[in-house]
Amino acid sequence: MALFSGWSRRDLLKTSGAASALAAAPLAGAAPAAAAPMALPRLTGLEADNCFTRIGVRPLINARGTYTIISGSRSLPAVKQAMFEASHYYVDLDEMMDGIGARLAQINQAEWGIVTNGCEAAIVLATIACIAGSDVEKAQALPYIKGKDEVIIPRHSRNPYDVGIRMVGAKLVEVETPAQMAAAIGPQTAMIYVMSSPREAKSPLHIAAICAMGKEKGVPVFVDAAAEEPLVPNIHLAKGATLVGYSGGKCLRGPQSSGMLIGDKSLCKAAYFQAAPHHCYGRALKCSKEESMGLLAAVEAWHKRDHAGEQRMWRGWLDHIAGRVKDLPSVRFEYLEPEDLSNKAPRLKIHWDGARLGITGTEVEARLDAGTPRIFLQGGTGTRPDAMNSTLTIMPYMMDPGEEVIVANAIHAVLTNPGSHENPVVPSGAPADIAGDWLVTVRYGRGTGEQHFTIRQQGNAVSGHHKGELYAGELGGTVHADQVTLTSRTPVGGNTIHWTFSGTAKNGALSGMVDMGEYGPAEFSARRA
Repeated sequence: MALFSGWSRRDLLKTSGAASALAAAPLAGAAPAAAAPMALPRLTGLEADNCFTRIGVRPLINARGTYTIISGSRSLPAVKQAMFEASHYYVDLDEMMDGIGARLAQINQAEWGIVTNGCEAAIVLATIACIAGSDVEKAQALPYIKGKDEVIIPRHSRNPYDVGIRMVGAKLVEVETPAQMAAAIGPQTAMIYVMSSPREAKSPLHIAAICAMGKEKGVPVFVDAAAEEPLVPNIHLAKGATLVGYSGGKCLRGPQSSGMLIGDKSLCKAAYFQAAPHHCYGRALKCSKEESMGLLAAVEAWHKRDHAGEQRMWRGWLDHIAGRVKDLPSVRFEYLEPEDLSNKAPRLKIHWDGARLGITGTEVEARLDAGTPRIFLQGGTGTRPDAMNSTLTIMPYMMDPGEEVIVANAIHAVLTNPGSHENPVVPSGAPADIAGDWLVTVRYGRGTGEQHFTIRQQGNAVSGHHKGELYAGELGGTVHADQVTLTSRTPVGGNTIHWTFSGTAKNGALSGMVDMGEYGPAEFSARRA
């Protein structure tokens, strides 16, 4: 189905403003005729012919959740309409953001608000605002001249998104106790960052305690609430937070590359001052009029949605899926309730014996990925031959009505028609001797990295140490004949790189491929040191 199926060329030109340019010129002084309002085309997301299939991309049914890698959420009709309407007008962006700021303040019962390019951009801009304010000279000098250039973060809040602080050039000061935080606050402290989470709530360094220390010392506190529901009154502002950041493309179902920063008016305005359209350090963080008005529409809609009804609807979808497969041998169910305001929806975990049904959870997940329509679930477990107890987890948060029937039928079809699955072949023969020190070269898509393995071996089992160019971790793995598999996890601040080296030992050398998860594959080779 084409995007503008059912629209005439004339209708399309009207909506873009081009019709008036192509039409005959009106009489002098005559007012142009107003185009009639038009509804956007209604699409299901399941059309076989669409803008993605035309470039070789297979869309999917999202039973996994608001993951950016699978494009987050599906924006609400009101959001699409607002973005469509906004695209027809020119406005002064400073005036627009002032108007949005006042409205976000009113809706959220906050001093002010701005739209950002996702919550990560809110982290970046909040950090810059706390360092440089709206001082035009400091803004131009960043990141080389900062003045206050330290951001304190509890260890429990380290995460992959605190790169938004580091990319500004700020120094992260990690603390674990209230005493350490009190001692760390000093003349160079620009901000305290904390991620809202169940772990934080149970810690001595919970948000209220942190905000009390920040207020006493005059240090702003930023709360990262990206995936949370933006309740009113805002729970984090009520605890004393200075700024709170949200994603626009998760529960709000706004534009995927949008976010919201609310709180202290002067800091919100300073954060916007540091971003596009202004020629400051955050110029790259450009938020269009379409994204801005779409986010505002999403926030407006949030406070009109029937959230209790949504929870009942999602539970009903899970009940339907459970009912479709409940009579299969060894199947049992577990309902997982949300722990906090993030990703607040129930999930269904299906358990079964892979040996009895002839298929594991990871194999079901792969079949659904390869099927039509393509379906992504939140996770499958179970591997051959030694871990046949299997599970699938379904997250209904981003599904649409009717998709629960498709998901249920697809899972039932795979579990009742598992096909043939062979146990992985384990090479026979004495394991190659790979104990010792190895110099490792990783050949990335662009560039190479020099690493080092220290390997200990007991028969087929391997352990040891993995030293990368900058980071290090512990090695584990196996050797079967000449086939080697090594795994490692190297912590990187709030992140972790997962490495799986798979290759062959031959003539005193190792070679093969390394899988780095979201960072993709690369070739590797190694020689003894």
